[in-house]
Amino acid sequence: MPRIISGDCISCGSCEGTCPVNAIAMGADHFEINEAECIDCGACEGACPVSAISEK
Repeated sequence: MPRIISGDCISCGSCEGTCPVNAIAMGADHFEINEAECIDCGACEGACPVSAISEK
């Protein structure tokens, strides 16, 4: 199941650099995960300092 980034995201970019398939990019308001590219490895979830990433 792909991960999602909630509105709690502070746009720090910590998650973007940890994604092995580059499925994370800045969206209109905060970072977003491309669900079609996400391999559900969970690396981004552990990198988020505000726990804004979770399973969908």
